[in-house]
Amino acid sequence: MSVEIPDLLRADGTPARIALVHEWFDHFYGSERVAAEILACYPTADVFTLVDIMKGDSRRFLDGKQINTSFIQRLPFGKSPRFRHYLPLFPLAIEQFDLSHYDLVLSSSHAVAKGVLTGPDQLHIAYVHTPMRYAWELQHEYLRQSGLNRGLKGMLTRYLLHRLRLWDSRTAHGVDQFIANSAYVARRIQKTYRRESDVVHPPVDVDRFGLEETKDDHYLAASRFVPYKHTETIVDAFIGMPDKRLTVIGDGPGQPAAAAKAGGNITLLPPQPFEVLEREMRRAKAFIFAPEEDFGITPVEAQAAGTPVIAFGAGGVLETVRPLGQPRPTGLFFHAQTPEAIRHAVQKFEDNIDCFAAQDCRENALRFAAPHFRHRYTQIISEAWQNHGGSVERAMGEPRVA
Repeated sequence: MSVEIPDLLRADGTPARIALVHEWFDHFYGSERVAAEILACYPTADVFTLVDIMKGDSRRFLDGKQINTSFIQRLPFGKSPRFRHYLPLFPLAIEQFDLSHYDLVLSSSHAVAKGVLTGPDQLHIAYVHTPMRYAWELQHEYLRQSGLNRGLKGMLTRYLLHRLRLWDSRTAHGVDQFIANSAYVARRIQKTYRRESDVVHPPVDVDRFGLEETKDDHYLAASRFVPYKHTETIVDAFIGMPDKRLTVIGDGPGQPAAAAKAGGNITLLPPQPFEVLEREMRRAKAFIFAPEEDFGITPVEAQAAGTPVIAFGAGGVLETVRPLGQPRPTGLFFHAQTPEAIRHAVQKFEDNIDCFAAQDCRENALRFAAPHFRHRYTQIISEAWQNHGGSVERAMGEPRVA
């Protein structure tokens, strides 16, 4: 599927000056894939980010561009993963970018990127992966997990998060149009900022996954062992099902405890090269997904490999998995993050295994391929640009094809 992307022109017929703002570049994960797709649509955009420490092949999408970074990168440990410790300074840092000579500002935001300063004649469209969950509805869970729910340090952290919420609410007024990465996130934007959003699901590289119709007799989970992912809960579920095999790919603080109690039917692997992950996804009987995520890329990747999904029925997965009971189902849901609920869901899956077809899973996943993202995202941008007073007609020739 090719996507025609018209150039955005100013009133005088010259190309619009575009800035792309992303939080930070350290790894190439879901939000960075979105930034890469935005840059593929608008390759002349200048890029701004708090910190750029991404290395190796992950940088290819930047195509040698000079990246504008903030003062955070120049602070001690600013070029290491410890830059996140400067979170209280992030709002100040993002406001220091001078974007005054750009016509269009596109932000890709899961923390502070939407807070850049723009003027009344500039158009700012924010693609929001999520409002800052640790500052809003998950504050208390974040404090507990970090050991900051008591004491002087805890009081200081609560105050800093309070100030961060005030800043986050205020800067929402500087965004002209919101785009959410799921209907679930759109509801959170409405709750947090009292603003409506268009929904454009993030791009998933489904072409990297081959379709496998013949499955092995084991289940797969691929996630970090941290509390909100509930990976250890999946392990606990299969401890109670010794006749069923489980493979888990991932590391994290909870992994040693899971390894200590896992039975012979459970295989725990550290993070693997993509080739191994792709092979395991293709061959698994089903993919088990226990967290509540804003979107959730791995369930879509599993379906791209022809593998049904057994998932906790909340968050973005409700938009990416067709549950049992609908035509051509691609998975089913459990409704409590407990070992008992997962065991019940696995048994229900096996009782209805003939209802699931690898080709149906694959076709459902194709709805989230990158060309669909590019088509919908650029359509929204073009319409907003026209309403702002610009033009989407090229000065010469035909629209670009991305």
